[in-house]
Amino acid sequence: MKKLKIPLFLLATCALCSCEKLFNPNNDNHSTFDRVLVDPAYAEGLLIKAYTYIPTNDYNYNEVATDDAATSDKNSTYLKIATGGWTSLVNPENLWDNANRAIMYINQFLEVVDIVPWKYTDQQLNGLYIRRLKGEAFALRGMFKYYLIRNHGGIGENGELLGFPIYNKFVESAEEFAAPRNTFAESVKSANDDLDSALALLAPNYGNVNNPIDLPPGFSDITDVDKYNTVFGEVTQQRVSGRITLAIKSRMALLAASPAFNTNNSVQAWEEAAKLAGDVLAEINGVAGLDPKGNIIYLKAQVDAADITAGDKKDIPEVLWRRPIYTNRAREQANFPPTLFGNGNINPSQNLVDAFPMANGYPITDGASGYDPANPYAGRDKRLALYIVYNGSKLRNTTINTGVGAGDDGLDARPNSTRTGYYLKKLLREDVNVNPVSTSDQKHFNTHIRYTELFLNYAEAANEAWGPDGTGTQSYSARAVIAAIRKRAGIPAPDAYLQSVTTKEAMRELIRNERRLELCFEGFRFWDLRRWNADLTEPLRGVRITNGTYEYFTVEPRAYNNDHMHYGPIPNREIFKFNLIQNKGWQ
Repeated sequence: MKKLKIPLFLLATCALCSCEKLFNPNNDNHSTFDRVLVDPAYAEGLLIKAYTYIPTNDYNYNEVATDDAATSDKNSTYLKIATGGWTSLVNPENLWDNANRAIMYINQFLEVVDIVPWKYTDQQLNGLYIRRLKGEAFALRGMFKYYLIRNHGGIGENGELLGFPIYNKFVESAEEFAAPRNTFAESVKSANDDLDSALALLAPNYGNVNNPIDLPPGFSDITDVDKYNTVFGEVTQQRVSGRITLAIKSRMALLAASPAFNTNNSVQAWEEAAKLAGDVLAEINGVAGLDPKGNIIYLKAQVDAADITAGDKKDIPEVLWRRPIYTNRAREQANFPPTLFGNGNINPSQNLVDAFPMANGYPITDGASGYDPANPYAGRDKRLALYIVYNGSKLRNTTINTGVGAGDDGLDARPNSTRTGYYLKKLLREDVNVNPVSTSDQKHFNTHIRYTELFLNYAEAANEAWGPDGTGTQSYSARAVIAAIRKRAGIPAPDAYLQSVTTKEAMRELIRNERRLELCFEGFRFWDLRRWNADLTEPLRGVRITNGTYEYFTVEPRAYNNDHMHYGPIPNREIFKFNLIQNKGWQ
């Protein structure tokens, strides 16, 4: 009989109740761990539990702790850390606990996956289940290691670039858990080793095949395609696949190549990041595969097109990995303006608004842009109206006025009114009604990985490796990617401003700005600024509109320490419990 194993993070419960009762409950039909060995559904629960810890299962709107947005929620922890309260005790970006919990569940699953009777009546099916589930486990473990590096890797108090303690087996004692932090390089290798193990096991994509000749590489020994379809077919959509694993590996490479971690600016690191992103994009034919509607995936038509439960529809080309579609009105209730019965939580900044170019592609600071300070929203990049509610624009066929004295939607009119002069529009569906007397819910989904992100990853890495027009092993350059993204946004070709960008430095600025626009409010800006070693203290600005005049003002500071806050802290209790080395500068 297999020994009962209790995750270490549950051991603290003993301090609050009888351990005897915890580990030896009364005979009231409770399941024990032994059931994992005989019940496939119970065993798979260990792996499914890891899926529940994926940080992108929901949007956290950490933009309100950057120069992109403020929040009207006075109790927001992100507001606290943005204004000087970020410590190792107060950290809404702490993934140390959940990532390590997920890794422990995965480790426990990997110890039993080979012996669980997934399909005891058919050895070939049983082997296919083991292969896929083991591949998923390795992919997820590599992904959680990536998040540990992104959120908690950094220069330690000992002056070394550090990662995390590597746990590649189920931990049963405090002594084992008290492992020191590995180096950054060792941590990256550990994540990549897991991802490579997953790639050797998983099919690139999940979908049914009709003929053995259509089986993906590595499955040539399968003679019965029905068995392959049972395990790797359409029924497995939205579980981590080989292509998703490769995308995670490309994210890891981009992080490792970024200035905060690539302290010697290794060109080879940038080349590797570009190659891996390009390998994923090759599956959709590179730039030609950019989804024409990929920047509006949250709207009704795109959500409906992604609903695989409706007939024979498949996912839209923009989405590589997402959560299942669900129906509610939570996003709209949280972010609609007060006159639409919303809480107005997320208020985009003037900083972000100013980052949108004019419709001709020129920045508003360029003399060729045609920008009119007296009419600042006229003639702008179409994405501005898609993503942000500004004074005089419409939401749910209602004109929203954000000026001083303009009613409940006006600047600081109510506790839930805008603090910046703007409201969020991106990610929201206008066919949702949150009026308490006539509510309506609509379908939504949350994305884990979009192809637009991967295109931007490629452009950034390719530019750093080869300059604006170099292609490496691909057939397209950073410039070609940015041209396609800006064309999709409505900037007409030829793109005169893009053509004027000739240096790596100028292209870097443009790529970073396009990334800011395309991925806004999807959880990237907070960590992008940090991996770039960018200034974290840009004050957050808003607009005060009075009788048609526009006055720009500071809404709140961004009180970060640029000397050490490019890296997140290790939780304070972990430092004291296990004598870990803290990142430099954190208390």
